[in-house]
Amino acid sequence: MTGRWALDAREGGGAQLVPLGPDGLPAGPVLTEPDLVEAVRSRPGVLRWVWRSTAAVYPVLLAAGVRVERCYDIECAELLLLGHEGRFGEPRSAAAAWARLRDAPVPPDPPPRSAEPGAQSALFEPQSGQDLPFEALLEVYAGQLRRHGRTEHPDRMRLLTAAESAGALVAAEMNRAGLPWRADVHREVLDEVLGERYAGGGEPRKLAEAAKEVSAAFGRRVRPELPADVVKAFAQAGIRVRSTRRWELERLGHPAVEPLIRYKKLYRLWTAHGWGWLSDWVRGGRFRPEYQPGGAVSGRWTTNGGGALQIPKVIRRAVVADEGWRLVVADADQMEPRVLAAISRDPGLMEVAGHEGDLYTALSDRAFHGDRDHAKLALLGAVYGQTSGDGLKNLAALRRRFPRAVAYVDDAAKAGEEGRLVRTWLGRTSPPAAGAGEQEEAGIPQESAPDAPGEGAGGYGYVPGYASSDARARGRFTRNFVVQGSAADWALLLLAALRQALAAGRMRAELVFFQHDEVIVHCPAGEAAAVVEAIRAAGELAGRTAFGDTPVRFPFTTAVVERYSDAK
Repeated sequence: MTGRWALDAREGGGAQLVPLGPDGLPAGPVLTEPDLVEAVRSRPGVLRWVWRSTAAVYPVLLAAGVRVERCYDIECAELLLLGHEGRFGEPRSAAAAWARLRDAPVPPDPPPRSAEPGAQSALFEPQSGQDLPFEALLEVYAGQLRRHGRTEHPDRMRLLTAAESAGALVAAEMNRAGLPWRADVHREVLDEVLGERYAGGGEPRKLAEAAKEVSAAFGRRVRPELPADVVKAFAQAGIRVRSTRRWELERLGHPAVEPLIRYKKLYRLWTAHGWGWLSDWVRGGRFRPEYQPGGAVSGRWTTNGGGALQIPKVIRRAVVADEGWRLVVADADQMEPRVLAAISRDPGLMEVAGHEGDLYTALSDRAFHGDRDHAKLALLGAVYGQTSGDGLKNLAALRRRFPRAVAYVDDAAKAGEEGRLVRTWLGRTSPPAAGAGEQEEAGIPQESAPDAPGEGAGGYGYVPGYASSDARARGRFTRNFVVQGSAADWALLLLAALRQALAAGRMRAELVFFQHDEVIVHCPAGEAAAVVEAIRAAGELAGRTAFGDTPVRFPFTTAVVERYSDAK
């Protein structure tokens, strides 16, 4: 093994590279190679590649059959370091980082690239002034190493950067592998749920029928896909509604409600995962979304097009393993409460989370007279800030039994209310009070959020128009951030450990899907048992790596199935 090498892809397919010393500075001459792929392939002993952007380099290597063990993604690191320094939202490109080192004008980041299904890597596309000399890239890297040393917990921050970089490798590999997808099954589902399509590309039959029922209920033509038209129709019927969200409509006794809710559900399926989506996104039996690690401010992943993280349950019937293969679907059990136990170091909650059984049942036996529902509401209320009504009484019981856990999130909420920054266990930092990122994951109850594909009843979702000047709302955001963000950090380490385990076992198994607390591995049937064990071991290793030696366990509910819909 030969330590770290820095590498920069050059226009025309070549590369510059150099070995690095412990200080991040060159430990040898800069080499120029005519072929990027061969430059990496011919150095299999490199422990870690340091490069500008995994998304720009790694897809090219994967297309040539070259896999790397580890990397350091300079632009991922810059985003994390800027956040830690309270500079959330500043340009994070390597060119911007170099400009800051020289006190020069900082160029803006290139505009986000729209996802194009089947598009080739943008590696050698013009970068709108983002090019910089290789020596400059090396200066940026050395500067980042120094900045890591100045963070609140340098070792944790280095671990977070390594985990984020590993996540970028996983994202590229999952895009390359693709999620197995049966287009014929997808079409059957659409025909069954939406009905046949009419000539001319209009609404499918069942959607059109629901629209007619809505109009008939109002006694005039109403376009149910237009909220303003629906609100106006209710007003003309003497009913005032503020929106067409399901929770608000269900309170009404009007005959238009049932077909309207049915229409909204069908319309969402048709527009988000209908025939057009299938034609655009599924090629050769695979769905290949472009994952964005750390795309949300909490560290959760997002996707650039394709809606991969919001696959409706009915559409999951189309996710079918290849013949002779299986899907190993693993859900982390009560991940966020277990993370809260680990980061708060509350002895009682760590003991409860130290078992692989249902955490809420164990919690209810300790503090809620065996009432699991109250125990769950209390713990989620502590995380998400639901502290009124029954939530206040539940929280009081939780505080008596688990004072350090409740104090941990209370302190985070107070920091947010006072406009201070909070951090995850590893050091990911919340945006400042005026940060645009607060639109996302505000920790407000589902019933206050809009209908959106993939939302589950009783969940907590994104709230448009979230007011960053509202101190209480920001407190709810930061209360949730320290837990949800730490859970996202743990999940990155899980992916890194699982990726290494599959490679070390020389398995044909491939990671093909990840969202929040769920992973899917596509593997030959004979490898399924080994994959299940690898996931279990990776979860425990991620817990120890992230949070140290605690009694908290991170178990999974795992299913070995032929199709995704059979896992739940």
